[in-house]
Amino acid sequence: MWDGIGYMALTAIEIRNAKKGRHADGDGLYLVVRSKTSRSWVLRTQVDGKRMDFGLGSATIVSPAKARAEAADMRARLKAREDPRPKPEPDLTPTFAEAAVACHDALKFGWKNKRHRDSWLASLENHIYPWIGPVPVNRVTSMMIRDAMAPIWLTIPETARRILQRVGTVLDFAHISGWCPSEASLRSVPKGLPRQPVSDAHFLAMPYQRVPAFVEQLNGAARSAGRDALLFTILNAVRSGEARHALWGEIDLEGRLWTIAAHRMKTNKVHVVPLSEPAIALLKQRWPLRAHDNGLVFSTHGIRPLSDMTMTKVLRSLEHGKITVHGFRSSFTDWAAEQTEYPKEIVDKALAHKLVDRVEAAYRRTDFLERRRQLMNDWAAYISSPSDCASLASVPARPPLRAVV
Repeated sequence: MWDGIGYMALTAIEIRNAKKGRHADGDGLYLVVRSKTSRSWVLRTQVDGKRMDFGLGSATIVSPAKARAEAADMRARLKAREDPRPKPEPDLTPTFAEAAVACHDALKFGWKNKRHRDSWLASLENHIYPWIGPVPVNRVTSMMIRDAMAPIWLTIPETARRILQRVGTVLDFAHISGWCPSEASLRSVPKGLPRQPVSDAHFLAMPYQRVPAFVEQLNGAARSAGRDALLFTILNAVRSGEARHALWGEIDLEGRLWTIAAHRMKTNKVHVVPLSEPAIALLKQRWPLRAHDNGLVFSTHGIRPLSDMTMTKVLRSLEHGKITVHGFRSSFTDWAAEQTEYPKEIVDKALAHKLVDRVEAAYRRTDFLERRRQLMNDWAAYISSPSDCASLASVPARPPLRAVV
């Protein structure tokens, strides 16, 4: 049929029934049929005296009207001495570093631990960005990640494993964001690296049978904030950070309770610790040393909390090898399992463990306070000698508020 310009364009029936070969549509536009399944539009024209063919797409996708319009547009651009080929769209895929920041921004509000939020991105900046930070995230390969991990794989093995998990998280985030065509699989990366040494224990614990002798040794050591904090930590089977940041305002000496705020707990829930007689005696000894009535219980200067290594140094000074402060929680757990008949749920509650089973957690609303009080009294009696509590007197009235020094 006539298209109104002066040539016979192919009809819909002619296009559908076209045999193998080249079929003119007019003004340089052709339908090229190579087989029953291969049919495409081609514009044949001259550029600087040379014949050139420009593909306009498959005839099964591009309609005749669209092919004619694109051919006309291409001829106009050629006449204006412009490049008729479509300009490639800019690559908007972010780099690995940009994807990591976006991933961190999306996930960080679900992490309660501020230290974890800060260290998550910093670990990638320090160890991964120098290798693949500028690389588009969809071009990151397992080999690139292997090369980035190699310098730290044996020197800081535990940190290296965490960093590898974070790299995987970034790549998974990139896939779900549409930046990567497929999900990441990093299972092959460790196979291209040396085997890491196996650690004897994550937190090396003292056998519970040795804890009473150690506590006696600790009671005989020189008095210090670090020594008292370590003893308090062992008596209450708490994490070192919970003891180091304990405040006098959290302590109820009369009720013999220590209420730890939710934001200081790993589970992000308030934890109430029933205090045994040796724990109360220790607090009474430290009460006159306080900086002020709501200050830190264990502090050298009354303002800054003890460092994470202070209690560890006390352990080392008493020549107990690689025993860790956190390991005393395991000592307590083993003692409770082997020497008592307390149910596991009471021991877990004393340790402020989070229940993995959500159904069980929903139904177990009690905190077993009175039963935990007896448990902690039994633990204190096991690890302490009677003389530790012999001088325990009634709780004194609190002196007037002292100024911060």
